[in-house]
Amino acid sequence: MGAVSWIVVWAVIAVLAAIACGVIASRKNRNASTWAAWGFIFPPALIALLLLSRYRGLVYRHATLDDEDREAEAN
Repeated sequence: MGAVSWIVVWAVIAVLAAIACGVIASRKNRNASTWAAWGFIFPPALIALLLLSRYRGLVYRHATLDDEDREAEAN
């Protein structure tokens, strides 16, 4: 296997790990976008996510751009 083949294999693994981390993180009540990013950069992060328990606290809700615009207009 040449260098290009290894790069393609790594890219496929990274993309699949990012998708899996995003789905699993959202089901475990964690920040899916952060876990998906880490899963893409470092695919073994998926193993760490699988070992974590479900987060039972309040989930921080990110404000959408519409919410930020309404808040800015109110001030």
